[in-house]
Amino acid sequence: MAEQTFQTPLIDPALAEASGGPALLGTQLAMPGSRRTARHQHARGQLLGAHTGLLRIEVGDTHWLLPAGHVAWLPPQHPHALSSIGSFDGWSLYFSKAACADLPPAPRIFQPSDLLQVAVPRALHWCGQALDARQQRLVGVIADEIAAGTPLPLALQQPGDRRLRRIAAALARVPHDTRTVEDWAAASGLSSRSLARRWQAETNMTLTRWRQRLRVLLALPRLLAGESVTTVALSLGYDTPSAFIAVFKREMGVTPARYADGNASQR
Repeated sequence: MAEQTFQTPLIDPALAEASGGPALLGTQLAMPGSRRTARHQHARGQLLGAHTGLLRIEVGDTHWLLPAGHVAWLPPQHPHALSSIGSFDGWSLYFSKAACADLPPAPRIFQPSDLLQVAVPRALHWCGQALDARQQRLVGVIADEIAAGTPLPLALQQPGDRRLRRIAAALARVPHDTRTVEDWAAASGLSSRSLARRWQAETNMTLTRWRQRLRVLLALPRLLAGESVTTVALSLGYDTPSAFIAVFKREMGVTPARYADGNASQR
């Protein structure tokens, strides 16, 4: 199915751009099939969360991957675009300018604390009404948990060249594909040297390193869902679990087992 581009915002643009109004607004986010929301920005800060699926977030020239079980913080007035890799189901909270005063000034993706996971569902039903004292206190709790979140290295620069983007998309669909640089070059009409040079220039990584990070990002929601390290490793194209563990620890700073236990912030 081809990716569709949608201009329809998740919330009323007047609310997204209002300098005042409720400190926090909530909405659900469901993308059946591949979908792209065009680049935009708004006065409110945004917290995105994933129940299922994988969401690509473009912020400037950087592409972040938001896997299930994680959240992304986007400060106010940061141009960004969203696109799902397959179906996606999640949510979004929008913070007023005043509520963003003590929140991180740069985008980040992090693993939510238990407290944040409990607080968010309550706020998702706040769709523009005035907040009472109890709700205002919960806004403060959510903001504190965002500020305390440890950023994770989930940025993956996407190549700009059309031929390279096709390779990136193919690897995202079939991460266990083990074709070499030479194989991809032949399929793309490039020399292996040209492909390697262009990939490095456009992503700041070798194709091998880029694919390794992609596999780690795709493994995150599966590990959090309870799949074994061995099952995940073999399905992603690794010959042995130990090879996967070594790559995962290099990228994330912890082993897959420790990450699955919720200790990614304790690096």
